[in-house]
Amino acid sequence: MGKLFLVPTPIGNLGDITFRAVDTLNLSDLILAEDTRTSSKLLNHYKIQKPIRSFHMHNEHRKLSEVISKLKSGQTIAIISDAGTPGISDPGFLLVREALANDIEVVCLPGPTALIPALIQSGLSADRFVFEGFLPPKKGRNKRLENLIGETRTIIFYESPHKILKTLTQLVDFFEPERRVSISRELSKMYEETFRGNLGEAVEYFNQQTPKGEFVICLAGA
Repeated sequence: MGKLFLVPTPIGNLGDITFRAVDTLNLSDLILAEDTRTSSKLLNHYKIQKPIRSFHMHNEHRKLSEVISKLKSGQTIAIISDAGTPGISDPGFLLVREALANDIEVVCLPGPTALIPALIQSGLSADRFVFEGFLPPKKGRNKRLENLIGETRTIIFYESPHKILKTLTQLVDFFEPERRVSISRELSKMYEETFRGNLGEAVEYFNQQTPKGEFVICLAGA
């Protein structure tokens, strides 16, 4: 049997990759990447020359049996996402589940993920929190928010730049304008920025900005 490695990659600053992650990628027979063009920049930066294949939400079901066959044949395979840890709002879960069902060893390396630095620097309670990832785009979105109204732990969401204002406006409707919030973008990059205030102020702020980059929203619990 081979072995499946989940390898976290930098969320922005290429210097945030670990020595172990570089070693693991160099020792792998095959690297599965969410977007091969994005990942090639990282691999080229660290002079990692290994076969790379696409593995993303639109083809993971189709490619699952092929990857499992390679693992069964003894290959060591690493899976990476565009940024952060595979399986956290990125492909990885289905492959891990199938590998374990076939008695294939799975190892996840520790490393970058956007939600932890955003939470720690938010100033909100970090001892207990709930991670919601991306909200459903349409169906089930309101129900998800309704279920969180009484949540006492800090709530963390991911959001894209073209939906951030819509999401913040909805959060005002469900959680009231005075609820404390911290919103980070471009974490670890040159233009990293964190807004801290309440939801009403956040809506006003982002109404006057052109949102850029990926966002992490940390919302205070009830």
